[in-house]
Order: sequence, then structure tokens, then C-alpha cells
Amino acid sequence: MFGFLKRRSGPSGFSPSSTAEEVTAGIDGSGLVAIVTGGSGGIGAETCRVLALRGVHVVMGVRNTSAGELVKEEIVKKVPAARIEVLELDVSSMSSVRRFVDNFSALNLPLNILINNAGIAFAPFTLSEDGIELQFATNYLGHFLLTDLLLEKIKVTAKESGIEGRVVIVASDSYKHTYREGIRFDKINDESSYKSIPAYGQSKLANIFHANELSSRLKEEDVRVVVNSLHPGAVATNITRHLGFIKDILSPLAKLVLRSVEQGAATICYLALHPQVAGVTGKFFMDFNAAELKPPATDKELGKRLWDFSVDLIR
Repeated sequence: MFGFLKRRSGPSGFSPSSTAEEVTAGIDGSGLVAIVTGGSGGIGAETCRVLALRGVHVVMGVRNTSAGELVKEEIVKKVPAARIEVLELDVSSMSSVRRFVDNFSALNLPLNILINNAGIAFAPFTLSEDGIELQFATNYLGHFLLTDLLLEKIKVTAKESGIEGRVVIVASDSYKHTYREGIRFDKINDESSYKSIPAYGQSKLANIFHANELSSRLKEEDVRVVVNSLHPGAVATNITRHLGFIKDILSPLAKLVLRSVEQGAATICYLALHPQVAGVTGKFFMDFNAAELKPPATDKELGKRLWDFSVDLIR
């Protein structure tokens, strides 16, 4: 096995080669309800499968409901007792996010866990239906709105059940490779200076700021809800589809050196279910352990400015 999978485990006791099943072994999630965005493929689908395996009632938020139903069928074949709902959700669209929340509310379910996983990477410049650069809209802003609309449900569930609520935000170590300004507030939609890789890094930096600022606000409210972000590792999934011929060249190598979806979903499932994370909030996890953030992710004022900027956009 390659070097990145040989690294020793940290305080959690797990290593980069650990799978989602392994890190949740023995955990009983029955009675819990989780929403997973982007559940129709890749690490999102594996996250749904493992949560269902542990007894969690899973609500999949997927852009393609036909693909979501196929994933549901495959999970139920392996886990006959699985409880899974499939609801349409395009996180790049604010109207779709609002419809999803309405449809979820109609299910009359509590909400213990929210996993913001859906995303795209390295896309050519495109505006969402709301007129926002697509990577920023999909990876960050749609999830910001989704979390905002569901937060009261999570708080109420935590209070009534006595079980800690958890918000898990899939970010990336690519936050380090954003634009020089960190977040380009005045140039989010500037096509002339757009670069797909820094734009992806910007969206993932925004994910980290979202997790940390929300965590701080919830601490002030003294509610039993924790919020953490994570880097899932480099995983070979269709998120790289916009790389075109470069993806085709790298694909054979990727299968040899990148993580499997079972490993890529592991830190997500760990943060969603593991008792080791109880009470831990506002952290950025890599390989099941809290990692030290580097600039610009350490700029708290930038994070607060992003929060206000985002509130204005979703209103």
C-alpha cells in the first residue's frame, strides 16, 4: 500500500486506510435521522449506506432522484431493514433548497444529523440559476441556506431527545489553494478573472468558515449542537469530471494511489456517529483527527464577513 495509507493513526485510533464501516463498528444509530446531500454517488452514497447499516433513518438529498432511487435499492438489498427517503435537491438552486426543506418538513421527522456533502470541482465558469458562480453556489452557498433553514429543527430535536445534534460539512484541504484574497467578495461572479482551481479552493475555504462561525454562534446560544468540517482525502469519484482529458490520463493512476469511497466516507461517518466526537465543535478534521488550519482559514474576521455576505445573498 502507498505511503499516504501507511501513516500511523492519530489520537482517534484510526488510520487513513480505515473504512466507514470500520470506524462505526458497534455504534447503534437507531432512532437517529440524518440528511445527506449528494447521496446518489461517490462518498455520499457510501455515507448513506453505512449510516443505514448502523440503523440511522437516512434522507438522501439528490439532484437526480432516479439515480438516488437506484442507490436506495442497492442499499436495501444489502441492509433489508434500512430506512431511506429520497428527495430532490439541487444545492446550486436556492428555490430547490427551499422546496427540499418543505418536503422534508412534510415527512414530520426529527433531525439529528445534517451532512453537507454534495459538490462539484474545477468546473468551467458558469452562473447558477440565481446568478452566482456555480462552484461557490453548489459547494457553499446552497449548503449555507440549507443549514440555516434546518437549524431550528436540529436544535429542537437535540433539546427534546437529549441527543447531541451534529452538522458535518465536507470541505477540503484545497482551501489552501484559493485566490490571494481568500474570498473574493466583489469578484465572486467575475468571469474575466475566474480560475477553476482557486474557485474550488475558495468554496472549500467558505465551507470551513461556515462550520467555524456557526459553531461559535451555537456555543453562545448554549445549545447541544456541534459543527465540524473535514477533508475526506483524495478520492477517485466523478467530482473530477470537469478535468476532461486530464482526468482520463490520471484515471488509471488514480485507482492505484487515491482512496476508495469506503475510505473517503470514513471521516464523514466518524463525525456523524462516533462518541469520540461528542462535544467537539468548530474543528477541521483530517483522517479522524482535528488538524491545525493554515491561513487564510485562521482569519476569523474574514469568516464573519463571509457570514454577513452570505446572509445577504440568501435573503
